[in-house]
Amino acid sequence: MSPVTDPIGDLLTRMRNAQSTRHGDCTAPWSSLKERICELLKKEGWVSEVEVTGEGIEKQIEITFSAEHPSLTLKRVSKPGRRVYSSVSEIKPVLNGFGMAVVSTSQGLLTDTQAREKKIGGEVLCTIS
Repeated sequence: MSPVTDPIGDLLTRMRNAQSTRHGDCTAPWSSLKERICELLKKEGWVSEVEVTGEGIEKQIEITFSAEHPSLTLKRVSKPGRRVYSSVSEIKPVLNGFGMAVVSTSQGLLTDTQAREKKIGGEVLCTIS
């Protein structure tokens, strides 16, 4: 297998593909950034469970989808070829507050709402609705 050039995009695609085939969960190779994104999704109620399994190179993230959100719309905003940075005034609510954007800031990964509350901007990684 060739190495993945966009690990976050790969995670989002795996989640989209699993949901389109009506799977209740999916797995993806582990990275600390992917784990933090999944934990943020769990904290906000978009997924029901996130579990890290295996050790070393065999480490995987297992994501169980929430019954509340049967079909997530996951979009990658900032890509390796085109990074998207936004100041706090440019971060707009996703779907009038019904969605969520994941923003990488100097204070860690935050939702768009948290970033506006703390008045800090950063790289907009993806949107979920």
